[in-house]
Amino acid sequence: MRSVLIFSLLSLCGSALAQGKLSEDIRIHSEVLGYDLQYRVYLPEATRRNAQLPTLYITDGQWYVSRGKLPELLDAEIAAGNIEPVMVVFVDSRNPDNLQQNRRNQQFFCNQRYVDFFKQELISSIDKNYPSSAHRDDRVILGLSFGGRNSACFGLMANDSFAGIAMQSPANSDMVDELRFQYMAAGKLPLKIFLSVGTVNDNTQAGQQLMEALKFQEYDLTYREVDEGHDWDNWGPLLDDVLYTFFRRE
Repeated sequence: MRSVLIFSLLSLCGSALAQGKLSEDIRIHSEVLGYDLQYRVYLPEATRRNAQLPTLYITDGQWYVSRGKLPELLDAEIAAGNIEPVMVVFVDSRNPDNLQQNRRNQQFFCNQRYVDFFKQELISSIDKNYPSSAHRDDRVILGLSFGGRNSACFGLMANDSFAGIAMQSPANSDMVDELRFQYMAAGKLPLKIFLSVGTVNDNTQAGQQLMEALKFQEYDLTYREVDEGHDWDNWGPLLDDVLYTFFRRE
């Protein structure tokens, strides 16, 4: 209930609560992918130049800014002392030269080149230019729907760079079933995991089975199930749960 109230308040207030800094779009050329991408960076208020901030990477980052109101939520939770100051990289899934072209369908399906873009290019650029921690234990990746599947793929393919994966309604049921088999075959990986699904026209049963498989493997797992669908009425109010899972102030 608390998360629903916070999300509703942020939706009404817009940027009025904002105190941190959200950059404009930053373009990066990927030699691995062979094209340009763009991203935005959120820095908490009064960040020191030599800070070693934990970093949350988000695919479909443009939606988490416009629909999820995540920068405003970060300001509120950091100011309240509920979470540690955290830096966020909102990676846009669209072609920066044609925003009508969304590349998520080619990027988010355990695409080795997309994983390599993060590991070889994006992370090093972020760590060079921002006060981010260079330790994998301080990196988390978050996504929704196909982006949720992408987070799971990063757990399998990039756990040397990311210690946390967050999945909101990952993909569809067949894809979630495939992920469950892949995780069972891989054995327990050094990951902390957030997983959520809705109960209305969402991949509920497959999500529950994935949750049970991860529990069986004794993962550090936070699981949320809400009476909403495959949409922002589901994802938005759970964002504080994601933040608390990985960045709660002790």
